[in-house]
Amino acid sequence: MTKSTDRRSTDEHGHDIIDPLHVAIVTVSTSRATAEGEPEDPGGDTIAECFEADGHEIRARELVRDDYATIRTAVRSLVVQPDIDVVLTTGGTGVTADDVSPEATRALFERELPGFGELFRSLSWDEVGTRAMASRATAGIAADTPVFCLPGSTNACRTACEKLIVPEAPHLAGLATKHRVGTDTQTLADFEPDDQ
Repeated sequence: MTKSTDRRSTDEHGHDIIDPLHVAIVTVSTSRATAEGEPEDPGGDTIAECFEADGHEIRARELVRDDYATIRTAVRSLVVQPDIDVVLTTGGTGVTADDVSPEATRALFERELPGFGELFRSLSWDEVGTRAMASRATAGIAADTPVFCLPGSTNACRTACEKLIVPEAPHLAGLATKHRVGTDTQTLADFEPDDQ
């Protein structure tokens, strides 16, 4: 296992980066999570393809049902792992009653990244028109780890990853952990004093 300190450097502009990234993917889908056999995961597969094409490594993949506590627990357990630099969820960002991924992940954010959702919806407008307003994609920093909450469609995952996340995630991960250089790794207790 290579620690992020072994992969930390600066880019040509002197910005902190972690490269290659170690990535975790959480797919949110009750139908897939409860299916027998090996369920298909097109959204997760698309995210993995985008990151791997840029030389990053997928370190964890989970499939969970559309449930606030389950999603929150899965993401929370990943963001505190020292070998995970960025976490992405796919699915559960729409407007149905069981679409709770944004709420479950946002509950963990110390700092929100509103620009991600704004840019993603702007790009989505070009692809799907007014339906872009139904996307509640969001992002933030949880336990010094960038977390991105994406829709489940492969087109949305590809757009978000190729045009926004993959190009910027090494810098975001570097910035989010800059204050920890030379310190011990994080634990859940360091970031979440009370369970919600």
